[in-house]
Amino acid sequence: MENKESSECLVKEQEKCIEDLKQQKAALEQALHAAEETNRAKSRFLSNMSHDIRTPMNAIVGMTSIALAHIDEKARVQDCLGKIQTAASHLMSLVNDVLDMSRIDSGRITLNEEVFSLADLIHDISVIVRSQASQKNQELKIEIGRIEEENLLGDPLHLRQILVNIIGNAVKYTQKEGKIQVRFAQHFMAPEEMAEAAPQKVWLDFWCEDNGMGMSQEFLERIFVPFERVHNEKTSKIEGTGLGMSIVKNLVDRMEGQIQVESEEDRGSCFTIQIPMATAPQEESGMHLPEGASVLIAEKRKERAGQMARYLRESGLVPIKMENGAQVVTWLTEAQYEGHMPCAMLVGEELEDMPVLNLASHVRQLAGREFPILLVSEADWVQMEYRATRAGINAFVPCPLFKSRLLGTLAGFTGGGCDEETRGAGDQDYSRRRILLVEDNELNQEIAVELLSIIGVQVEVASDGAQAVEKFENSLVGYYDMILMDIHMPVMDGHEASRRIRCMERPDAASVWIVAMTADAFVEDVRQAKEAGMNEHISKPVEPGRLQEILYQQFK
Repeated sequence: MENKESSECLVKEQEKCIEDLKQQKAALEQALHAAEETNRAKSRFLSNMSHDIRTPMNAIVGMTSIALAHIDEKARVQDCLGKIQTAASHLMSLVNDVLDMSRIDSGRITLNEEVFSLADLIHDISVIVRSQASQKNQELKIEIGRIEEENLLGDPLHLRQILVNIIGNAVKYTQKEGKIQVRFAQHFMAPEEMAEAAPQKVWLDFWCEDNGMGMSQEFLERIFVPFERVHNEKTSKIEGTGLGMSIVKNLVDRMEGQIQVESEEDRGSCFTIQIPMATAPQEESGMHLPEGASVLIAEKRKERAGQMARYLRESGLVPIKMENGAQVVTWLTEAQYEGHMPCAMLVGEELEDMPVLNLASHVRQLAGREFPILLVSEADWVQMEYRATRAGINAFVPCPLFKSRLLGTLAGFTGGGCDEETRGAGDQDYSRRRILLVEDNELNQEIAVELLSIIGVQVEVASDGAQAVEKFENSLVGYYDMILMDIHMPVMDGHEASRRIRCMERPDAASVWIVAMTADAFVEDVRQAKEAGMNEHISKPVEPGRLQEILYQQFK
């Protein structure tokens, strides 16, 4: 009996061992299959990268040669420079994707936590993607739904990267004159979704839908795998690394968010993202609006007019909506005669009977120079600013339309709290400003000096951190208005130079603005710069717009 039981136990152990071996074999086969797939994907990636990097490099080298050969032909050189700039921008995006993926894989990516404005973030995204869509004559609509909190706590840099990547792909993989619809909204987290005693959080909801080429169900299963790209005749001429969606997925996961994709070939795609964001305390706006005063809204599109009216009513103002330009002029004529003029007029993008700038011109002649006329539009203000101001427009409120932007701008003309961003940031006089440029590379020195000289700034140069410390120490108090500081330099780096300047016993040592201007462009680099005493950070290659934004921010 004992032998029989012993034999049965032995058989069971053997069966268990065989089962374990089968499971181990299956796991090894699965791991081998995954490794082979990864190697094939990396091989495809290297092949794609070789092609994709050489393409813009070829454009840069070729257009440089053409420009040099036609150096006396201004129009030809200008055309070449524009194409060189486009190719260089694309090359930079390729490099950034590879570096970002490398940092994610190695676990070195760090999420920052800072207070930021959702309105500013969406406006920046809109500026970036609209220019891409306009090149393909696409209809790009960016709308906002219910927004509970505009000031949030999180990582705006990586959040912008996620959203620009999604919308950029929609533009890239949608045909000319196609349609792309983007929508942002928020809703408060339910109590059960948050930890006890945690600060209030909201879900940031994002949708991006297009009618482009779409994706097969088979590819959707691999869309977030690194180096994967759709390969067919339609996508063969579209540049990319196959890393964008993998980076997006990793960042969304790191932010504890969710992402979903629905797509059908030749029908388009829809991306849905939800990311939890902590709310930040609302700053005192200092806005003073004339409670009970009327504001005239001239806009044919009912949804936009309704949105403006809702924001005004919530702030104690009385909206008066009209869709017809002639009706606006008639009503204002009567209001002026009877002495009950509105405190301002908001002009939208469409009217039933005339262009909006024509209406603005009529109203300006009728109501005089002091009557505020604000343009609320998705248009590119830079392109239309000259025509709009000539027509009598006082200020521009960009869309998607946020309540803070509309009321802040309106307050500037009806009692205080003007949004400075809407008023001539480019009209500043910097001729009395002196900047110390700390840069060891002669070519980078030349570029920075030229960019600053174009807008009238006086520039002095130091070739390393030690020279910068010496120049600042030996200068009169207040002599330098700003220091642009490289990080990696011989003798003394930018971090140490900044710390030494901050420790000096002189009145301007703590207050002078020090701005990092460096090729160190990751979130950790920004944090290290601020820990060393720097106020702001500009990454290389330097964008003139970003440089002027910093100058305006400090000197306005």
